[in-house]
Amino acid sequence: MRSTVYHSPVYNRESIQAWEKRWFAQQNSSLGLMQQVAWDIAKQLDQYMITNSLSIKKIAVWCGSGNNAGDGYYTAAYLSQKGYEVQIFAASVSDSSDLKQAILYAQLHKIQIEPNFAVPDHFDCHIDALFGIGLNRELDQKWQEIVQHFNQLSGLKIAIDVPSGLHANTGQVLPVAIKADITFTALAIKIGLVTGQAKEYVGQLNVISLIPCDKELQPLAYLTSSQLHLPQRQAFGHKGSYGHVLVVGGHANIGGAVIMAAEAAFHAGAGKVTVICDASHHCAILSRSPNIMVQDIDQFDQEKIETLLDQIDAICFGMGLGRDRWSAQIFNLWFEILQTQTQLEIVLDADALWFLAEKQDVDLNENIYLTPHSAEAARLLNITAQQVEHDRVAAIYRLQQKYQGNWVLKGSGSLILEKNKLFVCSTGNAGMGTGGMGDVLAGMVASLKAQFHAEITLSDIVTLHGKAGDLLAEGGQRGIQAQQMAHAIYQVVNA
Repeated sequence: MRSTVYHSPVYNRESIQAWEKRWFAQQNSSLGLMQQVAWDIAKQLDQYMITNSLSIKKIAVWCGSGNNAGDGYYTAAYLSQKGYEVQIFAASVSDSSDLKQAILYAQLHKIQIEPNFAVPDHFDCHIDALFGIGLNRELDQKWQEIVQHFNQLSGLKIAIDVPSGLHANTGQVLPVAIKADITFTALAIKIGLVTGQAKEYVGQLNVISLIPCDKELQPLAYLTSSQLHLPQRQAFGHKGSYGHVLVVGGHANIGGAVIMAAEAAFHAGAGKVTVICDASHHCAILSRSPNIMVQDIDQFDQEKIETLLDQIDAICFGMGLGRDRWSAQIFNLWFEILQTQTQLEIVLDADALWFLAEKQDVDLNENIYLTPHSAEAARLLNITAQQVEHDRVAAIYRLQQKYQGNWVLKGSGSLILEKNKLFVCSTGNAGMGTGGMGDVLAGMVASLKAQFHAEITLSDIVTLHGKAGDLLAEGGQRGIQAQQMAHAIYQVVNA
C-alpha cells in the first residue's frame, strides 16, 4: 500500500538495564559510557542554545546519589569547558566508584558543589540529574519538595534520562515529577517516556544512542511514525471500490455519536456509509449529511441483519447505543451475529464495550477492533480506572488475553495492540480530550479498514486520528470539538 514506515523501538526499564549489563560484561567501561552520555548531552544542549539564540550563561545542575547523578557531574564539567557558569547542587553520594570519579572530575574543573538544594532563582537553566531509570517508589516528602522547588524556578529545564519522579515503565508520577522542556534519554526510548502522564513532563525527547543493540534486546513496543501517506486512488475507481461502512447505535436519546462516526468514515474516504439507528435521528442525519444512508434499527431481525452484512465491508457498533433494556436487546442481537463474521471488519466502541463486559468466555476474532478509554477498560477487566492508568501496558495485554481481538487503549500516548504487536501512538494532544473523539476514531477505523483491510494497520489509523487532532490544535487546544475533525481527517488522509 505504501513504502515501509520506520517505527522507533521502545523498551522497558528491565530490558535497558540488562542490555547495559551485557555491554559491561564484554569489558566495556561503565565510566566511559557515563562520560559519553554526558558529553553528548552537553554538546546537544550547547547546540540547542546556539540554534535558538538563547541567552543562557548560568546553569544549575541538580545531582542525586546514583549513576544518574554521575551523568550530571560530568555534564556540568563539560558545559563548564564550553564557557558556561555552572554550579552543582547535590545530595549525599553512594559508594559507586563511577560516581566518585564523576565528582572528582567536576571538582578538578573548579565547579562549586553545594551539599543541598537551596537553589536560588538566578540561573538561566536547570538540569535534573536527581533520579534515573531505576526509580520505582513514591518520593518521600523531602524529595517531593525538592522536585516542586525545581519546577517553580524560572529558566530552561532539562532532564537527564528520565524526568525525576516519572516512572520509566508506566509514565506515572510518583507523585510529583520534574517538568522538563527537553529530556535527553540514554541508549533508547523507555515506555514511560511516551505514554501515561509522560507528555506533561518529558517535553522534547532526544535519544542518545551510544551502544549497539544485541540479539537479546527485544523491544516492548514501537513508537508510531507520523510520516504516513495513503496511496493515490486509481482513476477508474468508483464508490463501490472504497468500502461500505455500517454505523450501528443511536438510542432515541443519543443521536450525535452515530453522526460523528459516519461523517468521520466518509471524510476518511469510505465510498458508502449507512447509519442504522433510532428513526427519530434520520432527519438530523440527512440534514447534515445527505450522502449518508439511514435505516431504522428497530426494523432489523436476524435475517435482515445477515442479509445487510453481506453487502458491507466494515461496521462500527455501539456509539450512542445506550445502556437500558432496549440497548441490551439490540446489543445481544447484533453481537451474536457479528461474532460469526470472519471477513467483515468490526469495530466495537462505547456502549458495545459496556455490554461486552457482562459477557463470559468471549473469544473475539482477529477482525475485531476494540477502542476503550481507561474507564471502559477498567469495567472490561473488573478493576478501577486508576489501576488501568497505573500500568497501561499491563492493562492492554490483560484485555487481549481475556477477550482476544485487537485493542486501542485510548489516552495520552494511546496504546495499540494488534496481532500481538504493541505500538504507542506518537500523535495527538490534550485538546482531543472531549466528547465524541472516540466516535470519530471508531468511524475512521471502520472506514480505513473497509478501504485497505490488512494493508493498513490499526496503529496507522490511530496515528492519523491523532494527526488530525494536532492539525486542529495548531490554533489552540482549548475548545476543540469532535465535529470539527471531519475536515482535518480529509486533510491528513490526502497528505
